[in-house]
Amino acid sequence: MASPIRRYLLASTLLMGAFAAAPGATAQVTQPAEAAPDVKDEAAEVPATDIVVTGSRIARPDLTTASPVNIVSGAEIAFRQPATADDLLRSLPAVRPNLGRAVNNGSDGSASIDLRGIGTNRTLVLLDGRRIVPFGLDNIVDTNVIPVALLERVDVVTGGASTVYGADAVAGVVNFVTKRNFTGIDARAQYGISDRGDARQFKADLLIGSNLADDRGNVVLGLGYTKAAELLTTNRAAGAFPISSVTGLFSGSTASVPTIFTSPNANAFFGTTAGAQGVIGGVINPVTGALDRATAGNTYNSNLGTYYQTPIDRYNVFAQGRYEITSGIEAYASAMYTRSEVRLQLAPSATFTNTYQLSLNNAYLPAAARNQLCAARGITAAACATAAAVRGGPGTPGYLEIPVIAQRRFTEYGPRGNPIESQQFQVQAGLRGEIVSGLKYDFSAQYGETTQNQDRENWGSFTRVQQALRSYNNAAGAPVCTDTSNGCVPLNLFGAEGSITPAMIGFFDLDARIRRKTRLTVVNGNITGDFGSFASPFASAPIGFNIGGEYRKIEAASFPDFPSQIQGEVLGTGARTPPDRGQYDVKEAFGEIIVPLIADVPFLYRVTAEGGIRYSDYSTTGGSTTWKAGGSIEPVRGFKFRGMYQKAVRSPNISELFQSQVQGLGNLTTDPCQLALPNGNAGLTALCVATGAPASTIGSISPPSSTQINVTTSGNPNLDVERASTYTLGAVIAREDVLPGFSLTVDYFNIKVTDAITTPAQGDILNGCYSAALNPTFAYNGFCQLIQRNPLNGTLNGAGETPGVILGGSNLGVIHTAGIDIGVAQRIPLEDFGLNNAGALSVGFNATWLDYYHFQATPNSINRDCTGYYSTNCTNPRPEWKWNARATYSLGGFDASILWRHINRVDLEPYRATATTPLTTAQPGGPNPALSGSSTVVINGVTYTGVPTAGIQPAYRSIDAYDYFDLALRFQINDQLDLSLTVDNLFDKKPPIVGSGVGGTAFNSGNTFPTTYDVIGRYFTFGARVHF
Repeated sequence: MASPIRRYLLASTLLMGAFAAAPGATAQVTQPAEAAPDVKDEAAEVPATDIVVTGSRIARPDLTTASPVNIVSGAEIAFRQPATADDLLRSLPAVRPNLGRAVNNGSDGSASIDLRGIGTNRTLVLLDGRRIVPFGLDNIVDTNVIPVALLERVDVVTGGASTVYGADAVAGVVNFVTKRNFTGIDARAQYGISDRGDARQFKADLLIGSNLADDRGNVVLGLGYTKAAELLTTNRAAGAFPISSVTGLFSGSTASVPTIFTSPNANAFFGTTAGAQGVIGGVINPVTGALDRATAGNTYNSNLGTYYQTPIDRYNVFAQGRYEITSGIEAYASAMYTRSEVRLQLAPSATFTNTYQLSLNNAYLPAAARNQLCAARGITAAACATAAAVRGGPGTPGYLEIPVIAQRRFTEYGPRGNPIESQQFQVQAGLRGEIVSGLKYDFSAQYGETTQNQDRENWGSFTRVQQALRSYNNAAGAPVCTDTSNGCVPLNLFGAEGSITPAMIGFFDLDARIRRKTRLTVVNGNITGDFGSFASPFASAPIGFNIGGEYRKIEAASFPDFPSQIQGEVLGTGARTPPDRGQYDVKEAFGEIIVPLIADVPFLYRVTAEGGIRYSDYSTTGGSTTWKAGGSIEPVRGFKFRGMYQKAVRSPNISELFQSQVQGLGNLTTDPCQLALPNGNAGLTALCVATGAPASTIGSISPPSSTQINVTTSGNPNLDVERASTYTLGAVIAREDVLPGFSLTVDYFNIKVTDAITTPAQGDILNGCYSAALNPTFAYNGFCQLIQRNPLNGTLNGAGETPGVILGGSNLGVIHTAGIDIGVAQRIPLEDFGLNNAGALSVGFNATWLDYYHFQATPNSINRDCTGYYSTNCTNPRPEWKWNARATYSLGGFDASILWRHINRVDLEPYRATATTPLTTAQPGGPNPALSGSSTVVINGVTYTGVPTAGIQPAYRSIDAYDYFDLALRFQINDQLDLSLTVDNLFDKKPPIVGSGVGGTAFNSGNTFPTTYDVIGRYFTFGARVHF
């Protein structure tokens, strides 16, 4: 008994050492983040059979790759009971949360994977080692198509993957591996509900498999259905209403009800009443009919109608089969079809900050407000009265109209809906077998398509609203349109909520659609084998190799309908959505080799070297080479050191090359030119005017609408490839006879991308132009040339006439990140301690420590380190430490498991404010100053004093460490029936509140970061499985 106890004590010491290596584990016992699976390393998980591990195409049980491969096991998938692949992977330590069900505004309906946080377009996603057809122009895979119930495991490779699977696997590969050779029937159903009775989900799957012709073949059919309900933002206290990150108070939208009016290039203030949180503009006084100064109480709760979690409705069919035609020839095929519908929803549409021509004889315009508007525009009282009495439109004597920004929220219209229907199918067929003993081949072809229809419901038409505003009272006193075409109904923007009738809505109602289509064609062939007796004289195992080639073609196009292509026609979209189309093909040749150098000599149990090379010839960027070199040293059996170095090259995708100029939204809390900020600063005032603000608006420019500004982007056909250098160094301990059931992996990773295809952060452009620290002489520099303000009101908002901040892609960026992955697992049969029939205890710990993440979009941009920060530039939190730890007790057919998910403390990214010495160069760089207190940093020889908060509320400048605990129970009733219960966020941890202005629109919603922190609360999932 003493020997097992000593072994477990040694294993426990190593396990506790791994925990101790994670500072903050004991010092910051605070709060939670998102679901994270327990992951095991390949050293403990991969069986000794002739199966290809994702890290290499060479399939030999005695040859293992030096690339780190983490595995999410089938048992972990069962414990988690995820509805989607995104639910399973989002909280993995090596994965940074990206688009998925937790993103509403800013989502395209997809769910994507971002390994190491260096971009979803740098992570290659595979299904059974084969590419999955992407969607849209970005060459990104929507993981909503993955049949979760069919998964046997998920392999995550974080080094050396580009040579093996494709040059675009810069960050690594995520390979979803399905069940093979399945026989029988497996039916599963699960139902989930929060402890508040909402966010419900239902999932049902059926798997049927059978062998054929005396086991010469096998066929499998899988059917799946998933339906998950939405969670409204306002159904949780954290998202009841938008909060300003600056004031800590309610921060509504100026597109409100009743309407908030301003008149461009005129005195925009109306009335005499203005609260401390007053906004520029006026609202109709229901008693006097005059425009009173608008206050924060007049703004609209833009969280109404929005989602914390988007609903999804998905059907999935998957089939695969194989048949041994004759000895050495096996035919195989697979097919997959997925149809999913994701609905995004926003607050009701509005006229927003569009400029309209308002006729002074408008049928609904109160006389008092008309007189104020005339005075603000310099129109005489006599001319104003004459214009009010005109019965007619433009061209009628005495007719006058003035430009107004009339921000009316169409609450009578209902929320804006964006239902997105996606269909994906993919087929594959091939032949594989053995040519001679030890030499195998695999040749296949595949084709896939995705089609996505994105509808816009209840958005409204700009031209119809404009037509309806040109109205007057006819002789009978009835409102009529000056242009009666299309059945025009005059629009009342001057009344209270309810004053817009169904007939009015029916006239300006507009639904729009964008259709996207992507095709993928792949032909692949490779041969795997060994050199037989040609081997190292110090090793018995032969040299393994793989050679092959691949042809790949990607075509993508988007087809917006006619209204979407008209500048600003669809209300709330700003600019037009032009059609886009592009394609490219690539021819690749690759080879890989694993060489056993030494085996079974004293103090060198095994030494192995490996290498690989891939040549890619793109039709867009020409030829490039990717290669890797590495190896492992195992001084004694079960104790191994490994390392890998890789040079990778990624060619730009269709969007990066060919996308037409489009306008979207970015986040900005404070416009440098807003309100009184330029007053008394001649240099700043001059720059505000030089970037498009009319001189008459200085001192009265409105803050960003809903903390958002216009951002204009486009593709660049002159882009070249980006290049990456990646290396990993690590150690593996796994020896059953010494430490039974124990494994430990520690791997250092370092990824540097140069010539990176990037766009500068909008904050870098604004600060580079307007900041006294970065532009002390307030010169009109290159940053200022990328800013174009609204020519009517000086804001960065408005329809298509306001590009806002212009972001263009280039090969001038650098991304550099490094850290350490840690994986520990230990299984302890309690009978080893004399407790017979008492079951077993298993523990696992998987963590990622992020040393740094540097990003510089151009040489003139700030070189920022986003490690441990969140901001509009760094977007959602990037914690220094992130881990998952699971402990499971098993006895017979019963399992009880607890999962601990940890996210380290993060802070608001520091903000540079003043320079203590003159700025001598326009090329800032270097690390950020520390967040706490006043700090300094040297950038290009210039010392800066950091003002860390930039006006953000102290409570929103940091988020303490979060710890979530999930409970899982499984009961095997008999050989055919299993029941399970999962409770996520067992202690109902509430999300952190940081307001609505400290992150990007997509990720900082509902006053928190829903992709990182749990907004649902305690959640129950009940499952049943029947198998025969």
